[in-house]
Formats: sequence, structure tokens, C-alpha cells
Amino acid sequence: MQHEITEARALLDKKGHITEEGWARKPLWQYKREDVKGSKLAIKEWDYYALINQEEGFALTVTFSDLGYAALLAIAYIDFSRKACVQKDAIKVFPMGKLGLSPSSTENSQISWANKDLRIAFIKRGDKRHLMFACPSMELPDGRVGLDANVTLTQNPAMESINIATSWKENRKAFYLNEKVNCMPVEGSIRRGLDKKSLLLGETWGVLDWGRGRWTYQNRWYWSSASGLLDNIPFGFNLGYGFSDRSPASENALFYNGVIHKLETITFHIPEEGYLFPWKVSSSDNRVNLDFEPAVDRSSTTNLLLVKSIQHQVFGYFTGTVILDDKTELKLTRFAGFAEGKRKLSSYFNKN
Repeated sequence: MQHEITEARALLDKKGHITEEGWARKPLWQYKREDVKGSKLAIKEWDYYALINQEEGFALTVTFSDLGYAALLAIAYIDFSRKACVQKDAIKVFPMGKLGLSPSSTENSQISWANKDLRIAFIKRGDKRHLMFACPSMELPDGRVGLDANVTLTQNPAMESINIATSWKENRKAFYLNEKVNCMPVEGSIRRGLDKKSLLLGETWGVLDWGRGRWTYQNRWYWSSASGLLDNIPFGFNLGYGFSDRSPASENALFYNGVIHKLETITFHIPEEGYLFPWKVSSSDNRVNLDFEPAVDRSSTTNLLLVKSIQHQVFGYFTGTVILDDKTELKLTRFAGFAEGKRKLSSYFNKN
């Protein structure tokens, strides 16, 4: 189930099918929006960043997405110690490719959007990803009002990322193209209320979830990610399943000092009592054995009649062991990250 792609190729053929499904260490598939077959309302394009400060115990997430029938722009602040989060979002109807999201994660690009409540701008130049986002009216868990971030993430060109291109059994014209870039060091500053904090190199680490696709009517998926320093070496992981036909490849991988260590099948053991009870995460190859201690459930429900979305993105701490390709065992102790369980999206527009 681990078919690795090693050469660049067009993503879709003339019928709208993926030319070759699998995974890659670099973004090798060339996506063109005009090659997608089916309703333009079903095309999904998104850039999502999560920044986690391992030292102070807070996280920032920012979403810039075009879902065809609606654009979702969102900023969230997560406070691990207070076990609370706040989010501000905005919806724009029927953007259908007009927001300017780039067809490639590697080319220089710039996107921005603003209203009276929030401002978001992403600028990519070379190996730098500059993020500016703000919400002046956001009331943070500690009572301070206002959030403003101006940060730069560095993506070393030699660093590997996990890329996947898969389709759905019930409709091979429905596809999922995704890149996860973990372990990007973050520099810059954030202002919370009137207090400005400089982010020192090595304190905060970022992940990019870059995706393009056309989905089926109803989907449910699981995703977990973490990035930081482990014994002063950049370490992270991306674990995910339940979304599209993963028989060609999984997107499960460890990142250690810029190199991918590929994993097999992952399972999230989520307690029936609820998302805020302790989880376990394991792998079929016995290379991942983690306990997950939840701190904050960033839960949200969107119901636009023809579109319904339920999300549980739980932030917390991972403790346990992971094993690299060369059998080296790494030990994690309260390593901050997040895990999504049973995230669900149903859309009438995906039927077309």
C-alpha cells in the first residue's frame, strides 16, 4: 500500500482521473483546476497553517479555503493551560476559484482577504512563508482582547514533506491532492491585547496543510500532527486516514531532521466517553505507540442546509515512542500537537 512517486507528472488525465496514485517526498503532481471533471462547485482548494508554541503552550491556526459553494476564512487561538480556545471566521458564498489560491505549493504566490472582523494574508517568496493575520475583536481565554500575528515560516528546500494523491472507489474522478509540510521554524511576533511577544527561533513550529481536490458527497476523516524539537533535533509526524481510498498509499510519516520515515496504517483509539478523555494512537507496523492527553477540543458545527460540517480538532500532548526506519526508538514526553477525530463534511454540491 506504499506506492512512492519519484518523478513529476500531471495530476489528472483527460478523463479527470489521477494519472498515478501514491505518495511522494516532494510535491510532484501538477494540479490544474481546468482539468477537474464535474461541477466547479465541488472543487476544494485550501491553505491551512497551525503554529504551536511548545514552550508557552499555545497554538494559532489560520484557514484560507475555497470550497466552491463557499469560502471559509478562519483564525483560532488555543490556550493549552486554560484548556480553552476562541475562533473567528467568515464565509463568502460561491467563490469558485476567484480567491487566487495557487495551483502549486512551491511557486511564489500571494493571497489576502479582509472584512471588519478579520484580516488574513499569506505571501510565499522562495523558502519563506510570511503569514499576517489579525482579529481586533477576538477575546482571548485570559481576557485580553485582540490578536495580531506577523510571522515567517522557513521551509528548507532540502526538507522532505508528505504528499499524497488518491481517489475514491465510488468515483475515480473525485480526488484528494495534499501536501503536509511539518517542522517549519517560526519567527516574528504576535500581539495579544496590548502585549506583544517576539517568537524566538526554536520556540514555535508550524505545519502547512496544502490541499486541492474534488470530493464525494459525505466524508469523515482522522488527522494528527505535531512539530517541534526532540533533543534539539527537528521532529514531527503526520498521521491520517479515513478520507479517500488509501490502498495506493497512506499519508502516515515521521519527520526527523528533514527526512521522512514512512509508516503503515494508523489507528486512533478514541474513548467512547468523549474527545477530552485520554486517547491512544497505534500503528499496524508497531512503530507508533502514543498516549494522547487532550487539553482543548476545538469543536465547531456548520450547517448551511445544503452543506453540513462537524469538527473536533483536539489539542494536547503526546507521550510514548516512535521508531524510525533504521529501528532507532524515539521517546516523546508531553509533546504538544493535535488530533482530529471523526471530522465530517456532507455537501449536496459534491454529488454533481
